Amino acid sequence: MKRILAPLLLATALGACTTILPDNKVFITPTRTVTVENVTYLGLALGVAYLVIDPLAPNWEISEAPLADNRVQLSLKMKRIYSGGAGEARLVFQRRAKELVRYGGFDGYEVIEYNEGMESSVLGSQRVGEGIIRLVGRGAERAYGNAPPARMMPESATKPLS
Repeated sequence: MKRILAPLLLATALGACTTILPDNKVFITPTRTVTVENVTYLGLALGVAYLVIDPLAPNWEISEAPLADNRVQLSLKMKRIYSGGAGEARLVFQRRAKELVRYGGFDGYEVIEYNEGMESSVLGSQRVGEGIIRLVGRGAERAYGNAPPARMMPESATKPLS
């Protein structure tokens, strides 16, 4: 919410102070012009849209809780405003389970329970998934507990191309 509030306040301030922006025109073609004020408002609108949609943010948030007997509960929540990835809950669940297997030195995992659905709220529905896995194999001597944290941001988001 804080990320959206600052650009909105800036847009309101610029709207109230039209004397800040010069009354110059930008020539797109010899017969087509746009005012600097309109270009500024368009830029602000695109900036707010980018902050709301946030295309580099991961679609799913993963939280996990260790249980007894090398069992782990994984809970997934999809971001409210998204541009794809609505059907990948099971893939994200399995990917995280495989990461836990590799990190802990286990041979594999068993899905004990899994379900997915929608949670409704005032701001719209949100896809969720939840399940319990049991880590099996030779790593079972080491109890689950020191696994790497679930990634909240893909590596591409931390190292953009530009």
